[in-house]
Amino acid sequence: MKKNLLYLLIISVFFVYCTNKSNEEQKVDNSIIISDVNSILDSWHKAASTANFDDYFSKMDSISVFIGTDASENWTRNEFQEFSKPYFDDGNAWSFTPLERNVYVSEDQNIVWFDELLKTWMGTCRGSGVLEKGKNNWKIKHYVLSVAIPNEDIKQVIVAKRENDSIFQLSKIKND
Repeated sequence: MKKNLLYLLIISVFFVYCTNKSNEEQKVDNSIIISDVNSILDSWHKAASTANFDDYFSKMDSISVFIGTDASENWTRNEFQEFSKPYFDDGNAWSFTPLERNVYVSEDQNIVWFDELLKTWMGTCRGSGVLEKGKNNWKIKHYVLSVAIPNEDIKQVIVAKRENDSIFQLSKIKND
C-alpha cells in the first residue's frame, strides 16, 4: 500500500511538473506580442492617413470606444464610424505619426495597453489604449487621444477653454 502511494505521489508530481512546463512553453515571448501590436497600431494610423475606412475600422473591436480631444467625444465604434465617414470619403482623414510608443503585456498575454506620442496636425498628441487578443488577432478595445500641452502653456489653455468648459459642464448637469 505504501509503495502504491509512493508511485502515485511520484506520478502526480511528474504530471504537475509536465503540465506547468507545457503551459510555460505555450506562452509567447512578449517581444513578439509587442512587435505584433506595434504593427497593428502602425497600420491603423496608416489606414487613417490613406483614408482607408475599412482597414482602419477593421482593427477596432465592435464594442470598442474612441475618446477624442473634445470633452464631448466619447464614441462607440459605430458612432465614431459615422462621425469619421465624411473625412474618409473626402480622402482627408488624419495623419498621426508615432514618435514614441510603450506597450505593456498582461501576465496571461491576452491584453495589452500602450501609450504613444504622436506627430499630428494639432501638434504633439498622446494616444493611449487597450487591445485584446481574440481567437487569432488583436483588436483595439479602447483608444484615448489627447493634446499634449506644455506645462508652461497650460494657464493660457485654461483661459482659452474656460467658456466652452462651463457651457459643456452646464449641459451635462442639465442632462443628468
